[in-house]
Formats: sequence, structure tokens, C-alpha cells
Amino acid sequence: MSRGRFGVRAGVGDWAIAVGVAAALPATGLSRQHSATNLDLLGYALLTVGGLALAARRRAPVPVLAVTGLCAVGYQAAGFDLPAVAYLFAVYAAVRAGHRTVTVAASVTMLAALPLAALASGLHDTGEAFAQARGALELAWLIAAGAAGEALRQAERRADEAERTREETARRRADEERLHIARELHDALTHQISVIKVQSEAAVHVARKRGEQVPEALLAIREAGREAARELRATLEALRDDDTTPPHGLDHIPELVERAGKTGPEATLTIRGQRRDVPAAVGRTAYRIVQESLTNIARHAAATTASVRIDHRPDALALRVDDDGRATPDTAPKPGIGLLGMRERVTALGGRLRAAPRGEGGFTVQAELPLDRTP
Repeated sequence: MSRGRFGVRAGVGDWAIAVGVAAALPATGLSRQHSATNLDLLGYALLTVGGLALAARRRAPVPVLAVTGLCAVGYQAAGFDLPAVAYLFAVYAAVRAGHRTVTVAASVTMLAALPLAALASGLHDTGEAFAQARGALELAWLIAAGAAGEALRQAERRADEAERTREETARRRADEERLHIARELHDALTHQISVIKVQSEAAVHVARKRGEQVPEALLAIREAGREAARELRATLEALRDDDTTPPHGLDHIPELVERAGKTGPEATLTIRGQRRDVPAAVGRTAYRIVQESLTNIARHAAATTASVRIDHRPDALALRVDDDGRATPDTAPKPGIGLLGMRERVTALGGRLRAAPRGEGGFTVQAELPLDRTP
């Protein structure tokens, strides 16, 4: 159950208890045939106010404790020999919220004030023994209410600690698994890719030094080796990221576009709107979208230009990456893992993604990342 729904149900429950107590106590007072004097009307009003105050016992437990205590003393002084039911609920709520010292102090004051209020109104003239018995009963009810609140508070604390322990354990296991995968990738692939990269570059260098024409296949192998080394390094960095270093975000996109322009088609970056801080998840997703789009352009588009546009809006961050490659609406490419990964990232943030050929030729990737729905 979400916190919002739980909060609504708890609020309804608090109001139900408050209205029930506010209705029951005055009804009990009426059944004892009090007259309609001004003092009695004041007593009924205090009974009602004390009950209704319980509606705020979760939000303001200490003020509710004070209000219900004063009301109980007040209607006792007005001649209403009724138990301090609302005050018992308030004691339970205050102790549950962790205000034990304040509750004990208030309850000691109540135990001293209630007999005085009853004597002032002429109640309990039956002797000292009756007063002592009544005081013992009131003390027992107060202890029971406080014990119930403390028991629930401890249970909630243990539940929170257990949940936090489970989350920490799951996070630690995920970190260990991520590092294990990084080590396996490093051991299995890094050496082989490095060999391919070094050997291909050496072969190209020797061929050029001899004045021979370098085969296109050899150049392709060299470029593939360089790209594979870059991708593997980026993957290993992502897997080893333990949140101690800032992740790639909006601030890294200009460098990304500049690097792409040096090794691929001419790339430009346009930023519109008033720049402001965005959630880390939004910045990280924006970087990955631009990175994947530029990588796809360099690999598959056969484009001469690529443009990246970032639009800062009041409620969203909009991205658009266009190229003038060979894609057309009639030859739309099948979505690969890169596009699927982009879509998953955007969907997780509650945003929208469009990736399709342009009518005038080339390909476009458009994303809209909301700023107010980021987890």
C-alpha cells in the first residue's frame, strides 16, 4: 500500500475515533440528567471539544494531549463525573510518537488535578477510600494507554530497522554482483580487445610506412577495436561506479558532442531555455540518450552532420538528436538494444521517447523527461 493511501485511511480512522468519542461522552452526560445551566452547557462543550481534538492526534500529539487534559479537568469541575477517555487516546498517541517524558509529566499533573476538580464541583464526597480507589483506577488506565503506545512504537521501530536492513543487504549484494561482473568482463575481454587494437594499429602503421595501400577491412578492424575498447571501458566504469564519483549528466554532454564531432560526422549542440539544476536521474538519462544516439549515427547512419538540441522547460527537459543519414520512412531500421535501453530509461522516469526516420531523410530521436515525477 502506498504512503498516500495509508495516510488517507489513517486520517479517516482518526476522524472516526474523534467523532465517536465526541458523540459518546456528551450522550453519557445527558443520560445522567444534567440540567441546562450555563455550567452544564460548558461541560457538554468541553466533552465535545476533547473528543474532536483527537482528529489531530497524529499530526500534533502534544497539543492534543494538552487540550484533552484541560477539557477533562474542565468538565470534571463542571460536575460531569465521566472518565477522561479522550485523554487516554491522547496519551497513547503521544507515547507512540515518542513523547514519553512530556506524557508522564502531563499525566502526573492530570492525576493531581482531576480529584481537585471533582471536589470543587461537589463530586466524590463519599470519603477518602473512594477517592483513593478512583485514583488507582485512573493511574492503571493511564499506564495501560502509555504501555500500548510504547509497544506499538517499538514494533514500528523494529519494522523500520528490518526494512532498512533488507534494503542495505540487497544493495550490498547488488554491488558485489556488479563488481563480479566487471571483473569477469575485464578478465575475459580486455586483453583480447587490446591485442586486436594494438595489432591492427601496428599493421596500419607498417603498411603506411611502406607506402602500401591500407585495406579497408584492416581500417575497419582498427576502428572497431578502438570503439570496442571505448565501450568496454565505459561499461566497466559504470559497473564499478559505487556512487562515490558523480555520474555523467548534462554537464558532460558538450564534451560528448565535441568528441563525437572529431571522430564522426560534424556535430553541433544547441541549448535553449533557462538552465537549472535537474534531478540526477534525469541528467544521467539525458547523457545516455545523446551518447547512444551519436554512437548509432557514427556506426549506422552514414551521415555527414548531427545536431543535438536541449530544451529546458519549466516542467520537463526535452532532447532532440537529428542526423542527415540514409534512413528514410520506407527503410525504417529495426529497433536495437540501444533504442530499447533508451526507451526503458525514459519510461522509468515517466517520460516519452520518439525514435524514427525523418520525412526529409535521416533519423531523429526525441525525448521528454518530466522533472516532477522523478523517483
